Amino acid sequence: MTEHKQQVMEALRKAPEFQGVEAADSITRLGGLTNLVHRVDLGGKSVVVRIPGVGTEAYIDRAIESHNARAAALAGVSPDVVYADADSGLMITETVLNVETMTPDLFKSRAGSPERAGAALAKLHNSGEVFQFRFELFEVIDDYLNVLSTKKVSLPEGYHDVVAAAEPVKRVLAQADLRLAPCHCDPLCENFLDDGEIMWIVDWEYSGMNDPLWDLGDLSVESGMDAGQDMEMMAAYFGRLPTEAEQGRLVIYKAMCDLLWTLWGLIQLANENPAYDFWAYATGRFARCKALMQDVDFKHHVEAVRLG
Repeated sequence: MTEHKQQVMEALRKAPEFQGVEAADSITRLGGLTNLVHRVDLGGKSVVVRIPGVGTEAYIDRAIESHNARAAALAGVSPDVVYADADSGLMITETVLNVETMTPDLFKSRAGSPERAGAALAKLHNSGEVFQFRFELFEVIDDYLNVLSTKKVSLPEGYHDVVAAAEPVKRVLAQADLRLAPCHCDPLCENFLDDGEIMWIVDWEYSGMNDPLWDLGDLSVESGMDAGQDMEMMAAYFGRLPTEAEQGRLVIYKAMCDLLWTLWGLIQLANENPAYDFWAYATGRFARCKALMQDVDFKHHVEAVRLG
């Protein structure tokens, strides 16, 4: 079973339709770096119970998450929300059956995975749904830095220098007047569920209106896509080959997502999250960001976005 069985059952009973439930047929722990996530099967029904991690209330607005999760379900890319409590952060959703939870290795080995992911993101971004919250990269970086200012943890050496070096990126993106779309904003491989024909997307904690190319660039980093897989994903997304400016935004966001998630990793470290070596996570992200920004082609990509 699971060591968290009682906690999961207590959480499940908070949903009106499960108030009288005394026991489940099975409880299975699922992945999750910050939250307790379990699949619960009972009486022919299967749901996923997500109990939020300690400290996440400092940087996640659960009311916004609940709204966006329901909007993503209406867009047809995410399972229905059965119950959500914006105060506690508890969320219960329908289980997506007969799927593989994606990993970097599976994105490489499952034929067509980048294509299906690109199609799923296009379906979300073009759905017409409106998410609450504007995910503005540099504002989120400032917010995370403010959270870290109250914690006993050090930034990697040179972090502020790299933020300063990203100012031209910030200006170019602002001048590009990019359309906003409902975006996942945290496309970890494990947030994609593949049935071999379509991808489902879950976990809307960081979602908001954003430049849609953020999702593609971040997913490329998370899954370790090579240039061929990037092109497969973008061709499925656009229904055509991407322009140089679109490719430029993809590359820019590869660097910028690492700049952001470096800070997220440090917050997990400060909160003593035992799920991972978050110092190694943060410093690895930061090193990768610097390497990409220092690559000779990076300025060319920024210039391509400027030229449109």
